[in-house]
Amino acid sequence: MTLYWEWDDSLNIGVDVIDRQHQRIVDYMNQLHRAHVAGQREKIEEVLCGLLDYTETHFAFEEDLMQQAGYPISAAHQQVHKSFIKRIHSLYRQHQQGDDVAARLLSDLRIWLTNHIRNDDQDYRPFVSKYMKRQSGGWLSRTLGRFFS
Repeated sequence: MTLYWEWDDSLNIGVDVIDRQHQRIVDYMNQLHRAHVAGQREKIEEVLCGLLDYTETHFAFEEDLMQQAGYPISAAHQQVHKSFIKRIHSLYRQHQQGDDVAARLLSDLRIWLTNHIRNDDQDYRPFVSKYMKRQSGGWLSRTLGRFFS
């Protein structure tokens, strides 16, 4: 079966841990696509739960990293995340009520994630990259290696 979305290096922002997390979200999207095409409603539910959990964890990590790096508009970036999480939760509730939302969610997520990575996330990259270089070899590097490698 073909992938819904194959990761493309043009989506890399140059912060390895963030790029890997974004790739993981794309992996979830491909799992959702496979379950949708196969008509596996229970699997769709499972993948949606995983996608929601992972996306919220990614956003929390990214927001903390931006704040520690001194990114001046991290609060605005956080609001963008909150708005999108609200949208995903809404679609999840619709799914629980019996609606088929997988195709809509996949489309929305692909468009949103592409634009978000190429614009919003690229904006914080210089701040986070500089911060990560200052922290290399320290607690942050060891923690990232343990949890996100």
